[in-house]
Amino acid sequence: MKEMYETKISDARWLAYDIPGNIGWIIYIVCLVLCFRDGLSVFSVIAVIPAVLMLIAIAELISERIAKLDRILPKIRLYRGFGALTLGGIVGTLVSVLGFVICSDKILMVWMLAGSILCVIFAGLCFIGYKKQKTEKA
Repeated sequence: MKEMYETKISDARWLAYDIPGNIGWIIYIVCLVLCFRDGLSVFSVIAVIPAVLMLIAIAELISERIAKLDRILPKIRLYRGFGALTLGGIVGTLVSVLGFVICSDKILMVWMLAGSILCVIFAGLCFIGYKKQKTEKA
């Protein structure tokens, strides 16, 4: 039997986490695209890693919503969705801080950092809200 995880957060709290979390990954990816406007650099290649994690998570979260699995998830889906989005935000935060050191466009790095932080906070809040369901023994 699969381990299942469930969240009991309210619809209002779900939206309060979902909207800023979505804004965060969108900001990060837009900033990443803007990093490529001056050509390929070491930073832009490194900055792709969090974006890949975020996109894997978004694809998973969309498939969960299609399957109507928003509140009760198998462990693998929880980690592939909210776990990957949280990890993408954490790695994106580190990459953005690195960007302050090696990139000249500091404003872009501020936006990239803001997007990463929004992503990690709000995806993380959703992620930690899931608790393992207790199974009844026969």
